[in-house]
Amino acid sequence: MAEIAEQGNNLRQNRVRESMERFRELPTNKRTLLYVGLAAIAALVIGTALWMREPTWKVLFSNVSDKDGGQITTALQQMNVPYELSPGGTIAVPAEKVYETRLKLASQGLPKASGVGFELMDNQKFGISQFAEQVNYQRSVEGELARTIQALSTVEAARVHLAIPKNSVFLREQQKPTASVVLNLNPGRLIDATQIHGIMNLVSSAVPGLPPRNITIVDQEGNLLSSMGELNQQNQNGLDQRQLSYVKEIEQTYIKRIETILEPIFGKGNARAEVTAELDFAQREQTSENYTPNSPPNAAAIRSQQMHESTEREPIGPGGVPGALSNQPPNAAAAPITLPPGTQAGITANGQAAPDKSSKKDSTVNYEVDRTIQHTKLPVGAIKRVSAAVVVNYKKKVDNNGESKFVPLTQQELGQINNLVKEAMGYNPTRGDTLNVVNAAFADNTARPALEQRAIDFVTENIFDIAKWGLLLLVLLYLIFGIIRPIVREVINPPVPEEEYPDGPAIEGEELTGEEGDEVVDDVELQRREYAANLEAAREIIRNDPRMAAQIIKEWISDE
Repeated sequence: MAEIAEQGNNLRQNRVRESMERFRELPTNKRTLLYVGLAAIAALVIGTALWMREPTWKVLFSNVSDKDGGQITTALQQMNVPYELSPGGTIAVPAEKVYETRLKLASQGLPKASGVGFELMDNQKFGISQFAEQVNYQRSVEGELARTIQALSTVEAARVHLAIPKNSVFLREQQKPTASVVLNLNPGRLIDATQIHGIMNLVSSAVPGLPPRNITIVDQEGNLLSSMGELNQQNQNGLDQRQLSYVKEIEQTYIKRIETILEPIFGKGNARAEVTAELDFAQREQTSENYTPNSPPNAAAIRSQQMHESTEREPIGPGGVPGALSNQPPNAAAAPITLPPGTQAGITANGQAAPDKSSKKDSTVNYEVDRTIQHTKLPVGAIKRVSAAVVVNYKKKVDNNGESKFVPLTQQELGQINNLVKEAMGYNPTRGDTLNVVNAAFADNTARPALEQRAIDFVTENIFDIAKWGLLLLVLLYLIFGIIRPIVREVINPPVPEEEYPDGPAIEGEELTGEEGDEVVDDVELQRREYAANLEAAREIIRNDPRMAAQIIKEWISDE
């Protein structure tokens, strides 16, 4: 067996040498054509690979001013980082060095923000005029405000212009400062009225005596934005972006609740809900003061009580010797209708004249008065009314024949679903909530178009890409099967001798046509040569060592 393998290796080596000899014997034009074909295939493969690769350059900074661009390029040259410049102030560097380069440039303070800040005041010249000092201060304030505004996520660049009038000693001639702000927003970003109002307050707080109404804000397209801030300032109860987002969030919460509770029953996608929520964003405060009467005497609370009692007596008449004249006239005789027995008018039981009496009683009671003072601040964003609409698909039912069909729900099932949705959404009839549940058959919107239609759509949408790749594929196939394959076959497979043709030698200049016929001749010739080589090797082994050949045959028989 080892000798057979060695004979096979020798045969292959001989075939390789013969192929090399036949390649050297090829005409010059065929060899040149082979070289050109191989080079073209390699170029196509390498070009396609480079074409499909991601770009090696990535944007480092964009919309860079000329001054900052010059400083950045100088720093890149010092760091030995290659770069490319594009229109619009765009600087690109190799993709693997983008983030490292940004960090290194940021440590150097590049790129600088628009304008200059208070660092302009660091290098003041000695003897500078007051006008120049005031101008530098104004430039510093403008630059610092621009940098602060650029810190907002929606703002890419900003410029601030201040008009600060001179102070006057006359009150009538004093003028308020004004400001103009130009915002360059990030692509695809919007700024709402609340943010505009915040920028107005920011600029107003940084400049003494600058009211927010004297600030004008525009974007890069020239749209006036300060009117939005003024409107938001005047009407605090108006809806802004945050309030609209809050309303949408509330509605999505209700929708999720309804669909979550119906999904286990009907399956995913068989129940849809839409909710409209009315919210009250008005800010209200109320104060109430209540007084409760003290009607029951026992429930009354006495704060204070005063009682005053006084008694006055008349003086006793003058006395003296009977018959004597007196300087006092006698009292009027009393003639009561009824007197106690043994008494006379004006005479007491003891025989004395009764004195006159006068009594007076005063009583003052102060009661506590019930008083309740209540100050209530109503919450903002309270739900006023909720309206929900729910549509449920027909339920799937299997009949006796095993066929599935969709049937509508019963009234009992609809009632159960109605009650279930009410509990999920927190239905409150006192505030005017409404709910409508409808059972209807859903349209089969999940059905995909036919394969032919999808293929046509794909070809229509990508006609240029398909033509491009198709042309490239045709060129590649022509190079492989039209040029390289015939030449390689001629080199690998030797020409068939003329005596092997049954009909005689081939006519000069006549060649076999048809690739299928060539393939058949090549396979037969190859098998014949291999069989002859193996047979000759086996004969040689038997001739040299019959004992070993017998042992090999015995092993073959035992294996079978």
